[in-house]
Amino acid sequence: EQSARFLDYMFDATVIGKVARTVRMKSDTAEIDRMSVGEKLMKLATEADNTAANSGVTFSKISLTTKKLRMDWELSTESLEDNIEGADLEDHIARLMATQAGNDIEDVILNGDASLTGDALYKSFDGVVKKAKASGRVVDAAGAGVSREVFNKALKAMPRKYKQRRGDLRFLAGSNLIQDFLYANSIGTNQTIPQDIASSVIRGGVAPLGGPAGYVAPFAFGIPIVEVPLLPETQAGDYSGQTGSHGDIHLTFPNNVVIGIKRDVTVYRFFQPRKDTIEYTMYTRVGVQIEQADAWVVVKNVKVAS
Repeated sequence: EQSARFLDYMFDATVIGKVARTVRMKSDTAEIDRMSVGEKLMKLATEADNTAANSGVTFSKISLTTKKLRMDWELSTESLEDNIEGADLEDHIARLMATQAGNDIEDVILNGDASLTGDALYKSFDGVVKKAKASGRVVDAAGAGVSREVFNKALKAMPRKYKQRRGDLRFLAGSNLIQDFLYANSIGTNQTIPQDIASSVIRGGVAPLGGPAGYVAPFAFGIPIVEVPLLPETQAGDYSGQTGSHGDIHLTFPNNVVIGIKRDVTVYRFFQPRKDTIEYTMYTRVGVQIEQADAWVVVKNVKVAS
């Protein structure tokens, strides 16, 4: 028998949008204030001496600009009359489009590149991957596969002052790099990772090895590795003699990503009598910025196993 409804083959890949810091904006551009006190401000106090300079707080700003994004789709009257779901198809497709809109917004937040000319979405603005490589701390794996050494280099590159919040740090990696790490470290007939079992016992719970986007896979030196499916893993390496596909591994605080929203998602529905169709148009205005690029480490040129 034919099913009475369509089967969905769509995966909600939004991860960063759920954990990032969100800023509601009243104008196209907003400035976000930051402050820091630096390190080692204490001095030796000498009796009756008032010549030492006063320590100060350093203030700075980052700029956040939004861009207008649009999604369109159309349904004919015949498609609503003749399909297996009947009139329910309209709501079904609306849910699918909403999921796809979330994926697309996350995609440009991660992978946007304003210098591109051919892509209708990526050229909207620079995403956090490009911003992190331009302003963050970059470690070059030079074609090495994912391993403990890669995660160790990332942690070594992170300044000590940020590692005081070690429990809030997260490794972010694409699905295939996580699978490579699991495969390289699994042993035995049940393909388990001994260090994961030990850490799970200490923490009092077992981390799942499957689930929706954003699930925690193994731990690397006590820091969870979070799956971000939309991180690119088909990049060409930029080192000498590169071959194959490469991805990046990021180390940061998830709320280090600041997403600015000027306009919430708005959907317009309009019937076109001449075409006998229903047109839908979805708008939103979003932008993204890294709050503290110094607290972002990117390990680039990590080889994805073929």
